[in-house]
Amino acid sequence: MAGTVSAASAAQMAVHPLEWGILAVVVIGLLGFDLVSHVRKPHEPSMKESAGWLGFYVALALVLGLYLMWQHAPEFGVQFYSSYFTELSLSVDNIFVFIIIMGSFAVPRKYEQKVLFWGIIIALLLRLVFILAGAALIARFSWVFFIFAAFLIYTAIKQAREGTGEEEETEETTHNENGFVKLVRRFYPVADHFTDDSARTLNPATGRKELTPYILCIMAIGGADLMFALDSIPASFGLTQQPLIIFAANAFALMGLRQMFFLVDGLLNRLVYLHYGLAVILGFIGLKLVVEACHAYGWLTVIPAFSPLSSLAVIMVVLVITVVASWLKQRSTEK
Repeated sequence: MAGTVSAASAAQMAVHPLEWGILAVVVIGLLGFDLVSHVRKPHEPSMKESAGWLGFYVALALVLGLYLMWQHAPEFGVQFYSSYFTELSLSVDNIFVFIIIMGSFAVPRKYEQKVLFWGIIIALLLRLVFILAGAALIARFSWVFFIFAAFLIYTAIKQAREGTGEEEETEETTHNENGFVKLVRRFYPVADHFTDDSARTLNPATGRKELTPYILCIMAIGGADLMFALDSIPASFGLTQQPLIIFAANAFALMGLRQMFFLVDGLLNRLVYLHYGLAVILGFIGLKLVVEACHAYGWLTVIPAFSPLSSLAVIMVVLVITVVASWLKQRSTEK
């Protein structure tokens, strides 16, 4: 009887290749519709448009979580929600860097949406590679958990320091000097001003085609998100080892990131305790990974592992406290 239950449970937790195919079709379809209906014609989205599309992507993510609960197991849905809300909260922090990059390239407001769109597509492809590689490593080597945990705890400490303002200047300098952009500048001529959303432009003085700041900014956004993936992907693996869940959480969080950029652009400075909240979440997931890695080797088994539901509860409580504390702080400052 025990063997039958175990086999049934294993079948529930298995992901069918068709589900990967459906997820790919949904993500590509949504991005294609977004490109044709909104991004193709450069414009600055209104607050209403941004809020509507962000709400749409959040609603889709909630529906996907319900599907995973129904089709697989409640644990699947809870793991997805934990990963999704963690990725979404980390995306809010990433917006700070995107604003810096956009400013450094002097991107006109009406082109920012298009730059973010293509940057997000680059990010999705890179993250898919990271996720599949990470899943393959974890399947063979449990000690990879310790590496992921070290990344997360280091990042948590860095987030806490950024909350005090100690690394704000360093971060801006680092992202202005994006490695991909510096590499491109060494091998290709680059126009010194922003013209339109073309990848290349003709320099009338030299008669040569030059890369535009538009295409370089897209590369900078994609390159910056590659660095963010080094933190966010281990965080997701700390909550679930199912690649489909991690990619879906990343996809829906990134697709909503463009709308979130315009929606919270003027509100970011009000989230004064965001770095501290992210530090707690990343530190918690890092410690969770350490416990799970130790259990894999039969160490520290007296320490109970965190369940998916308890992990989701910790993440949601920290996010609520962060937002409420930031609101109270801002309110007291304005008085």
